[in-house]
Amino acid sequence: MENKDFLTTENIELELLLQAAFLQYGYDFREYSRAHVKRRVKHQLIQEGLNSISELQNIVLHDSGAFERLIRGLSINVTEMFRNPDFYKSIRQKVIPILKTYPYLKIWHAGCSTGEEVYSFAIMLKEENLLERTQIYATDFNGEVVQQAQKGIFPIRNIKEYTANYQKAGGKESFSDYYHANNELVIFDAHLKKNIVFAEHNLVTDDVFAEVNMIVCRNVLIYFNRNLQNKVLKLFHKGLVTGGFLALGLKESLMFSDEENKYKTVDAKQKIFKKKHA
Repeated sequence: MENKDFLTTENIELELLLQAAFLQYGYDFREYSRAHVKRRVKHQLIQEGLNSISELQNIVLHDSGAFERLIRGLSINVTEMFRNPDFYKSIRQKVIPILKTYPYLKIWHAGCSTGEEVYSFAIMLKEENLLERTQIYATDFNGEVVQQAQKGIFPIRNIKEYTANYQKAGGKESFSDYYHANNELVIFDAHLKKNIVFAEHNLVTDDVFAEVNMIVCRNVLIYFNRNLQNKVLKLFHKGLVTGGFLALGLKESLMFSDEENKYKTVDAKQKIFKKKHA
């Protein structure tokens, strides 16, 4: 047991809800951080006008629409373009020079959410003359946000912040060259996504689908328990070529994981690692 109140009625209901979602729909949230899941499920109860997790379980089992709403509730879509600008500066300085030695590149953005960071990467690769020879895989378990990411359309209200991030991240051009405004929206240049494949992929239940030179998975592992983190990190190690790069979120780490000794640290602060040679 994790704590003395593990077997409260509410916690039992939560376990049964996650089990039901897995058995009925094949989505496995059973090893997500309990604090995160409970917070999201309680919010979902309010949205659905329900009084208990058992009531939510009942409608989820019998109504796929209710399950889709639950998926949206459990999905983390907090993101922005050139998020943590120093991360991108570090990639430019410490990773790009090595990537330039490859004739062809494959990069996997795992947990891409609505796509802002994928387009950020595409812009950076374009400025480093790498985009044309790079295949980017952008994946998320939430098909709805994958479709949104594929459109490359974002609210214009965020552009001032995105522009500032781009400049701090070492951008070499004018950020406005990469999009055009249409009323309250901005639409990013179709050329940026020419080499991006957007697809549904579940890190919990799916296997590696390609051998890649770099994996970017930022601010996803923090929502998993230790066992699931190990499982996903093992998946990433399997998917990376020898000498490939792994980029995690600022609050994430390889420390104390089963994979810790299989990587060299490229940038400890920005959480960039390189898979050791066999």
